[in-house]
Amino acid sequence: MLFGRKKKIEQGAPEEESVADLLNALQKGPEQRSIMFIGEVSEEKAGDLISALLVLSQEKEADQERGEDIKLYVSTFGGSAHEMFAIYDIMNWCKQFCDIRTIGMGKVMSAGTLILAAGTKGKRTIGKNCQVMLHSVNAGYMGDLSHMKAEVENMNDLQETYIQCLANETSMTKRQIQTLISKKLNVYLSADEAIEKGLADGVL
Repeated sequence: MLFGRKKKIEQGAPEEESVADLLNALQKGPEQRSIMFIGEVSEEKAGDLISALLVLSQEKEADQERGEDIKLYVSTFGGSAHEMFAIYDIMNWCKQFCDIRTIGMGKVMSAGTLILAAGTKGKRTIGKNCQVMLHSVNAGYMGDLSHMKAEVENMNDLQETYIQCLANETSMTKRQIQTLISKKLNVYLSADEAIEKGLADGVL
């Protein structure tokens, strides 16, 4: 879900290595500039991804004007809208220092769709069998009427921002995106359809 948040902690499960830990463990080389973002767009994973992007975007040789490309592999069902916007804003800031190649794999859905589209234009690829999905705001709230009204207003603001960001990164207009996501709850796209709509530039 794009605008839902959940966190599952399995008892006795080993702690996952953060992206920053993996970066520190890698030797210098091209593979160091590759990031795997797989799983829920959560606060923890977003923090790890943002940290990695900030570190890698600043790394370059003394004689280079811009750093080498960062490769960002994405496979996610989605997650929190606020973390999605945090990642999106940092990606755009980092692109002033180096290009970001986004690669969609398996499933790129909900919040992940904007992350895929936020890569450097011309350098966004998608797996031939990858499925892309986007949808309108999803949320649930219980409380008194005044609070519910405030939540609805916030949901509208989030959706408007989401649509504007997608319009900025794709070949679709705000009206086209609004029409698309208003037709049904979840809009599923094949790799070719995602490319047609400007969410990606080519097949991996």
